[in-house]
Amino acid sequence: MISYRIEPLDLHAHLFRVSVRITEPAAEQRVSLPVWIPGSYLVREFQRHLQRLSARQGSRALNVEQLDKASWLLRCQGRAALELSYEVYAFDTSVRAAFLDATRGFFNGTGVFLRVEGREQEPQRLEIRGLPRGWKVATALPAVQVDARGQGAYEAADYDELVDQPVELGDFWRAEFRAGGVVHELVVAGALPGFDGERLLKDTRRICEAQIAFWHGRKRPPFKRYVFLLNAAEDNYGGLEHRASTALICSRRDLPREGDSGQSDGYVTLLGLISHEYFHTWNVKRLRPVEFARYDYTQENYTRLLWFFEGFTSYYDDLFLVRTGLIDEARYMKLLGKTIGGVLATPGRQLQSVAQASYDAWIRYYRQDENSVNSTVSYYTKGSLVALALDLQLRSEGRGSLDEVMLELWRRSSGGPVSEADISAALEQVSGRSYEDELARWVHGTADLPLPALLQAAAIAWKDQPAPLAQRLGLRSADGAGGVVQVKAVVRGGAAEQAGLAAGDELLAVNDWRLRKLEDLPLLAAPGGPLELLVARDQRLLRLRARLPDAESVQGPVMLGPAAQAAPEALALREAWLGRR
Repeated sequence: MISYRIEPLDLHAHLFRVSVRITEPAAEQRVSLPVWIPGSYLVREFQRHLQRLSARQGSRALNVEQLDKASWLLRCQGRAALELSYEVYAFDTSVRAAFLDATRGFFNGTGVFLRVEGREQEPQRLEIRGLPRGWKVATALPAVQVDARGQGAYEAADYDELVDQPVELGDFWRAEFRAGGVVHELVVAGALPGFDGERLLKDTRRICEAQIAFWHGRKRPPFKRYVFLLNAAEDNYGGLEHRASTALICSRRDLPREGDSGQSDGYVTLLGLISHEYFHTWNVKRLRPVEFARYDYTQENYTRLLWFFEGFTSYYDDLFLVRTGLIDEARYMKLLGKTIGGVLATPGRQLQSVAQASYDAWIRYYRQDENSVNSTVSYYTKGSLVALALDLQLRSEGRGSLDEVMLELWRRSSGGPVSEADISAALEQVSGRSYEDELARWVHGTADLPLPALLQAAAIAWKDQPAPLAQRLGLRSADGAGGVVQVKAVVRGGAAEQAGLAAGDELLAVNDWRLRKLEDLPLLAAPGGPLELLVARDQRLLRLRARLPDAESVQGPVMLGPAAQAAPEALALREAWLGRR
C-alpha cells in the first residue's frame, strides 16, 4: 500500500506539507506529479508549486535525482520503506489545483500527491492531519478511521481514485439529502449571512433525482455517496467534475437568500452549473472517450470527442432545469437563444469544426487571446447545438430522441469508453437510419446548423434581433476606469477591422468628441455618417475612418419563443422534448 499524509504547514505562506510512504520500493523508484487534471484540458505544470522534496530509507537520506520537469528518481537499497517529504504552495482559487489560507483549504490530488510509478493500481491511503481549530473535512473519499471533524484516514482503490476526489477544509456549511437511494452531501464555503441553504439543497435534489431517473430509472446510481463542494467567492464561476463529487465556484451574490423567492439570472446560472457537473458523473467520468480509458498524467491526452462529452452535457444541463420545473419555458428559450446567438457571432465557427476544436483544446480553448473569436469555436456551445439539432431531427422524424441515444450508448458500452463509431452506431440503432451525413456536416464541417427549420418543427419561432453596438462595429471592448474604452478583440470582416482598429487600441474620440463609453458613440456621429476615430496605440495617436453598419445588416442576438401558429404534431414534439409529458 502507498500511504500519503497531508497537513497545513503554514496558512499565511499557503503551504501544505505532504509525506509519502512506499513499502518495498523498487531499486530505482520513479515518482512523478501529474502535469494536468482530467476534465480541464491544459498542461498546468503543477510541479512548479512543489518544493523541498527530500527522501529517506530508514535512517539513510537519499539523493533525489530530477529526471525532467515533473519526475524524480530514487536509488534505493534493500526493501526498507521509502519515505518522501515535500511542501506544496497552494494559492490557486480555481477548482483545478490547491488553495490554503487562514479561512479555508482545498486540494485536488493531481496537484499535491506524487504518483509512485509502477504502483498506481495498489490501494492508496490518505491521512489528513493538523487542521486548525474549528476546521472540518469534506470529501467523497471513503473514510477508514476519522474523528468527528473528518480528520484521520481515508482509502482509495488506486491512484486514479485518490486524485479524482477533491478535498475541502474549513468551517463550512453542510447538509445532506437522498436521491436514488444514495446520500448526497452539499458543502458551501464562503456564503454570506442569510444564505438560504435549504432552498439550494431542495433545488439540487430535484436535479439529482431527475438525472438518476434519466440514466437508471428506479435503479441506484453507480456511486455509493456523492459530494458537492461549492466555494462562494467575490466574483468567480466554474466547476470540475469527479467520479463521486464535483468542485464548484460561484459568486456569493448568486446564492439564494432567505426570504427571497425570486430567481435571479445568477442563481439560474448556478443551478445550470450544478446540473452540468452532475451530468458529467455519467457523461465523461464513466461514458468517456476511448482515449481516456487510461489517463496519461505526463502529457496531453488528445481526443476529438469533447463536442460530445462537454457539448452534449452543456445541452442537457439547462434542459434538466426546464424538465424539472426549476425554470419555465420562457427562461429556457432565453438561455437557448443566447447560446445560438453567441455561436453565430463567432467567425471562428466557419474556420474550425467542433471535432477539431476538441482536439485543439490543449492549445486553444484554455488559452484564449484576441484572435480566438476569429479562429476557434467552442466545443461547449457549438457542441450543445449539435446535440439540439440531433435531438430535434430524431424527434421530427418520429425516430426516437437523443435521450434514447444516450441510454443506448450507456447500454452498449456498459458505462465505459466510447468512440465516435459507437455514437454513430447508437444513433442508427435508435433511429433506424445512418446519421453519418449529419455527423460529417455538423461535427466535422463548418456550415451552420439547420436550427431555424428544426425549431420550427418543434413549434418554436426564431426571430433575429438588431445587433448591439459592439457587434455592429465588429469588436469586443471594455469600458475601463477613467473613461477609457479599450478594444479587446476585432471580429474578422467587421467594420472595426476594415477601419484598421486592432486589439489593445484605446478609442479616445469620435468626430472630435471625447468618448468615455462605447454606448455613447452613436450620439457623437450623424446617423449613417462617417466616424472619425481618434485612437491611441502604443503611445501613438492615429486617426481612422469607419462607418457604423445598420443594426439589421449584422448578425445579432436570437430570440426564441412559442410559434404563434403550430400544427398539433409540432406542439406534441415540443411538449415531449421539454419533458412536459
